[in-house]
Amino acid sequence: MNIFSNHPVEVLILLFLIVTFLQSGVDKVLDWNGNLSFIKSHFKNSPLKNSVPMLLGIILIMEILASVLMIIGVYQLYTSELKEMAILGVELSALSLIFLLVGQRLAKDYCRSNDSSSIFYNNDNRVRVIGLLKRSITTVPNSFIKILSN
Repeated sequence: MNIFSNHPVEVLILLFLIVTFLQSGVDKVLDWNGNLSFIKSHFKNSPLKNSVPMLLGIILIMEILASVLMIIGVYQLYTSELKEMAILGVELSALSLIFLLVGQRLAKDYCRSNDSSSIFYNNDNRVRVIGLLKRSITTVPNSFIKILSN
């Protein structure tokens, strides 16, 4: 398949993010009441306690939209090597992770907020998955990726 030889890093990371956010969004749709109940109990002592249904809906929309944009982005990488939709999807997925991190901090769930922040940085402050994809899509020339994939 030509897509993996021209854009292996981008496609594999996009597929990882698509699976992550699409599964999360679909789970929220299929088990809205269960998710809502869990999140309400999680935020019962936070300033967000009265806004949980609306905020959960916003996160759901962001996850589904990010997934759709990244799916379109993979298709565009394959057909025309355009990267804009993939970048928008990655940025929206990063924004939803930031929202989740803020929510976890407000709920004083420090263990989970540390887990969420590790998606962006590890202990050495090196950028992880999202930063790698953003960098590879915007700065790494295709010729360099071809060399790496051989």
